[in-house]
Amino acid sequence: MDKPNKQNGLVQMDAALAGPLFMLSAALLFTLLNVIIKTLNPVFTVWHIGFFRFFGGLVMILVIFGRHHNPFVGNNTRLLIIRGCVGSVAFISLITALKMLPLSTALVIFYSFPAFSAVFAYIIYGEKIGKFEIACIILVMVGVGALFDFRLGGTFLGQAMALFGALFAGLTVTLIRSLREKNGPVIIYLYFCTMGSLVTAPKFILTPMLPGSPLEWVMVLGIVFTSLTAQLLMNQGFFYCKGWEGGVFMSSEVIFTGIVGIVFLGDPVTLRFWVGGILIFGSVVALNRLKAQPKKGI
Repeated sequence: MDKPNKQNGLVQMDAALAGPLFMLSAALLFTLLNVIIKTLNPVFTVWHIGFFRFFGGLVMILVIFGRHHNPFVGNNTRLLIIRGCVGSVAFISLITALKMLPLSTALVIFYSFPAFSAVFAYIIYGEKIGKFEIACIILVMVGVGALFDFRLGGTFLGQAMALFGALFAGLTVTLIRSLREKNGPVIIYLYFCTMGSLVTAPKFILTPMLPGSPLEWVMVLGIVFTSLTAQLLMNQGFFYCKGWEGGVFMSSEVIFTGIVGIVFLGDPVTLRFWVGGILIFGSVVALNRLKAQPKKGI
């Protein structure tokens, strides 16, 4: 049940409900983001797409939240910058993979990031993960593979970039855990966009390119708005769950991707879709039920 906050009179959401709710909403928007990027005119490079996302997000944050105070004032600026750099590398790696690989292949490899997050949580925080949680992570990875028939197409470089993105995404969501203790989702995303803009701006300036048609403008604005909303939802979700837990919840993105393929691209509804979807969804539900159980001794 939701609990009232006596200090501010607001209602605090139960972590067992809030975490999955924020993460599933973010996953749905990230699915839309992936589809837009995959269908955008291929003349736009990884650096163009990255700059559109980062600089567009930076401008939006400053316009909305920077009118009455300095939005860059936060806690642990050094870690905010590090998270921004790490997250930028993860995004650029994933976009590179999406440009070089089939969407399904890129996601199969990228969604190994909950496992990397669990490893980083152990290295950085000494956090041990129980057998049940490990089983959930494994089942999610098996489910992703089953949903896409375990087929890895494309080049080795593309597959390596997807794995590289997964590695840095695992580190990113682990670092968000520390930042969310004293920083809101907006400032975390602001530093992410700032560092990403600095990384992508040189390449963009060397070969500048703007949308050349109304449809391309709509798609670029779609990249900005979907990524902004999805990232804020995800950052807020990490207030209620650990990095690797959020990764398990976010794996629902591949189910949404499969549904998009079936509904809009005419993909067949196969047994592997149901098996993969059930494994992923079942793992999410099982993990959520575990979080909802009261801790012993409290």
